[in-house]
Amino acid sequence: MVDEGEGDKPFLTAKQLAAYGKFEGPPSSEELERFFWLDDEDRKLVGKRRGDASRLGFCLQLTTVRFLGTFLDDPLDVPLVVLDYLAAQLDVADASSVKRYLDREKTRFEHPVGDPGDRRVERFLLLPR
Repeated sequence: MVDEGEGDKPFLTAKQLAAYGKFEGPPSSEELERFFWLDDEDRKLVGKRRGDASRLGFCLQLTTVRFLGTFLDDPLDVPLVVLDYLAAQLDVADASSVKRYLDREKTRFEHPVGDPGDRRVERFLLLPR
């Protein structure tokens, strides 16, 4: 992504490249409302998941890809305020239950892909209205 060709300006600076796909601190309250609010369509997708850990982990992937533009290598590597904000919307009393989300290795990879014909990936990439 960083092009060091002669006369070419890099697409991303070294600092931007190092920060890509990572949280650089907690999102602002405005960013939480814009990128991490679960609308009716989000809730339908979340409703297909079983258990608090699965629902919360799925929400973390759904919302962080909207915010960062990419999936995290570790979907649980989010600021606590993000986890708490989503847990409150899902009525999950113990947000730490999300740690069990990675107990089944395939889960974090199946959630973004979904079933054939499922529009979940497209939904993951849509910016909030």
